[in-house]
Amino acid sequence: MCEQSPAADPSAQSAAPAVAVVDAHSPGNVGTIARAMKNFGFETLLLVDPPDLDPDGEAYGFAGHAREDVLPNATEITFDHLVETYHTIGCTAVTNEDDRSHVRFPFSTPADLADRLPTVEARTALVFGRERVGLTNDELARIDEICSIPASSEYPVLNLGQAATVTLYELRTLALGDATQLPDVERVRASPSSERRLYGQWETLLEELNHPEEKREKTMRMIRRVYGRADLTEREANTFIGLLRRAAERPDLE
Repeated sequence: MCEQSPAADPSAQSAAPAVAVVDAHSPGNVGTIARAMKNFGFETLLLVDPPDLDPDGEAYGFAGHAREDVLPNATEITFDHLVETYHTIGCTAVTNEDDRSHVRFPFSTPADLADRLPTVEARTALVFGRERVGLTNDELARIDEICSIPASSEYPVLNLGQAATVTLYELRTLALGDATQLPDVERVRASPSSERRLYGQWETLLEELNHPEEKREKTMRMIRRVYGRADLTEREANTFIGLLRRAAERPDLE
């Protein structure tokens, strides 16, 4: 079960946006959202009128490693407290793209929010609604702004867990910064000195092969283009240098 706390203090929680789920009917969707939060570095889960979250049920089954912290630390609050305490961003599939036909206009995409939310001088919360009807117009009228995921006009409605996952992925830099599992290509790319040694070794090999002198400049230009597109790492450059050196120093078999 989540903690009952109608007076949750946002200043004591993570600097990344909180994630609020309003009146979800499926415990599995709550677990899926908690898992996405764990994937992308979000910590604060707020639940308005949640379903029963049995530690032995599907919410915890779907949560993955988020069952250890995000889900059990979720706070149950009222919708009134949510909109009074946070700068709220309501996530909805249907925008109608027109100020005459939607209770809130204009709307942002998740990518827009990633650039703009850091400038908001208030604690923020991403608000996701029910599985079938999302957030009601009355709820949207009390929310500060609207976010919508660009999708096919023929079928823009995403599953609740999917919508949260896509949104949190787009906003991951607000929670993780650059601290992801992806390698830093700037650090592993071969150094300029290694690249010079590699091209020098090619020049040596072309000489040893008696490659026509008038063709060497053009050949080296093509070699540089190929390696430039490959974006060699330091290890790859050193491997090629070793192979080319052995080829240039091979015994004369003729």
